[in-house]
Amino acid sequence: MKLDIKEFAGRVKPIIDNETYSIHDLEYLEHLNVCLNILHPGKETRGHEHDNSDEVYVIMDGEGEVQIGEKRFPVQTGDILLVKRGEFHKTFNTTDEDLVYLTIFEKYAGRGGSAPVKYAKQPGKK
Repeated sequence: MKLDIKEFAGRVKPIIDNETYSIHDLEYLEHLNVCLNILHPGKETRGHEHDNSDEVYVIMDGEGEVQIGEKRFPVQTGDILLVKRGEFHKTFNTTDEDLVYLTIFEKYAGRGGSAPVKYAKQPGKK
């Protein structure tokens, strides 16, 4: 399947749409989720880790920060971030514009698969 990025939004299933963010899954693949994420200005995601899955972030539009483990990285359009399984990760929109990014990861329980996701405390915080 070939998909133009401009067509992506029209082919995805809405998962979450609230004041913090919108998350949409493209469910075409059997084992991987390709998700369109829109993190609204000044908001942050809930930090978590995947015990059984690596994850790739592709920043499509905007700027912000992504925390992987205890390190926090500034991100902007065109950046790619690699998160190994078991690493805590969290996204922050530090601007007045939406931060738009794709995430690609193996399906897990509640998102098309059976492996659980673990919501964890942010490293370095008590």
